This record gives sequence, structure tokens and C-alpha cells, in this order.
Amino acid sequence: MKHRALIVGYILLIWFVISFVTNLMGPLMPVIIQDFHLSLGMAGFLPFSFFLAYGLVSIPGGMLVEAQGPRLTLLTAFVLNLAGSLAIALWPGYLTAIGGLFVIGLGMALLQVVINPLMRTAGGEAHFAFFSVLGQLVFGLASFVSPLAFQWLMERPGAAGSSLVWVAFYWAFTVGFVALIMANQLLPLPRVELKDDERAAGWAAYRELLARRDVWLFFIGIMAYVGTEQTLANWMSQFLSQYHGLSATAEGADAVAGFWGLMSLGCLLGLVLLKLLDSRVVLAGFTVLAISSVALALYGPAAAARLAFPAAGFFLSVMFSVVFSLGLNSVPHHHGAFSGVLCTGILGGAVVPLAVGALGDAIGLRAAMSIVFLTLAYLLGISAWARPLVRNETTTLTQLLFPTKPRPGT
Repeated sequence: MKHRALIVGYILLIWFVISFVTNLMGPLMPVIIQDFHLSLGMAGFLPFSFFLAYGLVSIPGGMLVEAQGPRLTLLTAFVLNLAGSLAIALWPGYLTAIGGLFVIGLGMALLQVVINPLMRTAGGEAHFAFFSVLGQLVFGLASFVSPLAFQWLMERPGAAGSSLVWVAFYWAFTVGFVALIMANQLLPLPRVELKDDERAAGWAAYRELLARRDVWLFFIGIMAYVGTEQTLANWMSQFLSQYHGLSATAEGADAVAGFWGLMSLGCLLGLVLLKLLDSRVVLAGFTVLAISSVALALYGPAAAARLAFPAAGFFLSVMFSVVFSLGLNSVPHHHGAFSGVLCTGILGGAVVPLAVGALGDAIGLRAAMSIVFLTLAYLLGISAWARPLVRNETTTLTQLLFPTKPRPGT
């Protein structure tokens, strides 16, 4: 395809932007709480509004891609992102932040829906697996860089003691989304032909799926995972500040960066383990280690918490992809529609952090964050009751390290 490298680079840039903007929320939470004088419950509405939008748009977004193609979907997403960022930049305030994050969330959800089929078409099906992994690595890099960029901005000379310094990010996002809109209109984007597992399908397919008990159980599993991830990412900096007296813009931001950075490294280990072991065994092992890390983070001393929160990210790394694949491999058809249902489970990132904030005002943040032991226990349960129709293909360590070429005629 002509201009393949340019278009693939553009898609990877979108992956970076999605991650950078989304994962800025974690280190930003304690600063917004201070600047706007918020209770924990009020602060919980910030991630709630963002991830509520994700859940609401996942299925309609797939229908938009199918009906109008990638260019209009991308344009709609960027315009929403631009509007939300500009609103926060122009009128920084609590209610504006809630509304702006909701609108940005709508745009980000559309980007997530369109980006994979566009990458498959632009990069070629033969290279899709490679570019998908590359996209995840770029996503992970941005999630690591975002808290560090926040730390750099907040600790510049003159920033200390000043309020609303972080608004500069939303001015930068505004400029960035204008540039992406221009690129979207100028680049020769390919026409996307959706595969069966990418199509949103009709309402009859959704009715059939939602009548199945296991569909609901896997949907709750995605909610549990995203709720766990976002609770830890959004509240760890506030926790370290409140219970250990650590700086939200220094040690807190470092912990959030480490959380996302180790999550990327965990994905690499997960790729190897999923070649060697049943995915349910990998899910069980990583979940037990995540529970141990969270327990140490919440109830251990400051030095242990600073290490255990990032370590939890390492062990969470494989959970989304394993639960998602177990779900898809547990139903015989309508995989595109089921993907939309599972993506709607991103609502967990809205519900659980909000519940933690509300409970935090009543019983304390440490006790409130312990709710993730329930969500992790549910994920551990999936490893026991999941019965996929197709299991992940495994090999031996020797074959993985020293692959042999097939003999002629076999």
C-alpha cells in the first residue's frame, strides 16, 4: 500500500495520544482535589465521567465505523476530544472538568473502536499481529511518560504553590487535536473492510448474547478488571500522600509511572507464559500475585507501598487480554457483537473508582480501596469456572527457545 509507513506512524501516534491523555488522570487526582477543595467522593466523579463515556459509546462506535468508515469516525472522535480539552482549558473548574472529561471519553472510545481495523488494513493482515504489539508498546510508553511529564510540569521553578498549573496540559491537548484533525483530512486513509469479528452486528445478535449467562459473567469480569486498574491508578497517588506524607507531584507521580511502565513489561512476560501455559493458569497466578501486591501496598509501610503499587501493575498486565479472549472463545458466534459488549465493561473504570471515593469519605481511603480485593477475587474465580470452546495453543519451553522447522511434506 502506498504511504503505508506514514499511515501506520499516524495510527501509532493516535495510540500514544489515547494513552497519554487517559493516564494523566491518576497523578492529577490529588492536585485537583487540592485546587478545587474536593471531597474524595466528589473527586471520584472525575474518572466516573470519563469511563462512563467509554462504556456508552463502545457499541454505537462500532456501528459508526461500519456505516461511515474510519475517516468520519476519527474526525468525530478528534472533534469531541478537542471540545472537551478546550472547555477545561478555557473554564477550569470542577463541573467543567467533569463535563470535559466525559466529552473526551466519548472521543477516546471512538478512537479505540476504529484503531484496530484501520491498523489491520493499513499495515496489512500479514503484519497485523506485529503492529498490534507495537501499538501496545507505544501505548505503554505513553502511559509511563504521562505521569513523568506531569511531574516535570508541576515541579518547574515557579510552579510550587501555584494553582491550576496542570491546565497547561489541556491547552497542549487542544493544539494537538487540531493537528490530528488536519492530518486526518489530508492523509490518504484506506477504506476499511471489517472482518466478521469486527462487525457490530444487528440487535438480534445482542439479544441472543445477552440471554447467555456466561456473557454477563465475562462482562462483569471486564468491569472488575478495569475497575481494579483504574482504582489503583487514580487513587494511589492520593493514598501515598494521605497515609505516608509523600508528595503527589514527586513520589506519587513516580508510583503511577512505575505502575504503567511495569504493566507494559508484564505484558511481555505474559506473551511468553501464554505460549507455555493454559491462559486460565496464567490468569490465576498473576491474580494471586496482584492480590499480594495490593495488600502490601495498602497495609505495608511507605517504602513497601512505593514498590508494591507499581508491582501490582505488573501482575495486572495480562488480565484484560486473557479475560477478553476467554470470553470470545466461550461463544461460538457473534464475536464482533460480543467484543462490543465486553468493551462496554470498561464502565467498571467509572463505577469502582467512584465507589472508592464515596466510601473513602465515610470509612477512609485505605478501607475503601480494599474493594479491589473483591474485584480481584472475581477475576480469580474466572480462572476456575471459565470453560472456553477453544483453548490457547501452547508449546514446550524447549520448542519455544529452539523452534524446529517442519519437515517437507508435513
